[in-house]
Amino acid sequence: MTKERVRPTFEFEARLWRQGYRFVAGIDEAGRGALAGPVVAAAVIVPYNSKREGIWATVRDSKLLSPEERRSYAATIRAEATSWGIGTVSAQVIDRTNIAAATRQAMQQAIHALMPAADYLLIDWVRLPMINIAQESHAKADMRMISVAAASILAKVHRDDLLIDLDQRFPMYQFAGNKGYGTAVHRAAIAEHGPCCEHRHSFAPIAQKKSLFG
Repeated sequence: MTKERVRPTFEFEARLWRQGYRFVAGIDEAGRGALAGPVVAAAVIVPYNSKREGIWATVRDSKLLSPEERRSYAATIRAEATSWGIGTVSAQVIDRTNIAAATRQAMQQAIHALMPAADYLLIDWVRLPMINIAQESHAKADMRMISVAAASILAKVHRDDLLIDLDQRFPMYQFAGNKGYGTAVHRAAIAEHGPCCEHRHSFAPIAQKKSLFG
C-alpha cells in the first residue's frame, strides 16, 4: 500500500457525531518500542462535523510523514483542533511498571488534559477500561481515522523534541538522530558506555546485559 493510498477518513467520527457525540477524541502513542526516553501519548478532538478538507485532508499516520511534514502539520492541528492534550511517562516509570501500563498512563494524562473533555474515545490498539468514557479500540486506527492520525503526529513531534533535548545531555547516544530506538549506532553506544538514566533498563538488550554495566 503506497503512501498516497493510505488516507484516513472521518468515517468513524461521523458515525459517532450522528449518534449525538460532539467531542470525539482520537488517541495514539509514540515511543512504545524505543530503548530510551519516555512514552508519549496525544489526544485530539477534531471540530464537530468537520469535513475532510484543509489539514484534515492532509494528516496521515505519523510514520508515513517526513519530520518536516510532521512538524508543520502539528502546528496546524494544535491551532485548528477543538482540543488537544499530551501525556508523558518517563523511562523510570516504564521500568517500575511495564510499557503497557505506562502507555495507558500517558493516554490517561492526554485525555485528562482535554478541554472541553472528550465524550467518546477512538484509540489506536490500546484499551482504557479505567477511563469512564465511551470508547473503541481499533488496530491501525492511526491509518484509518483522521482524529487518531492527528494524535499520532502530535505525539511523535512532542517525543522527538524531548529526545533532541536529551541529546544535549547525553550526546554519546545520538538521541537526536535515533530518537531512542535501537539502531546499530545506538546499541553500539550502549555497549561502549553502558545505559544512562534515560534508558529503559527493563528492556532487552539492556536487561540481558545489565550485569556488564555494573
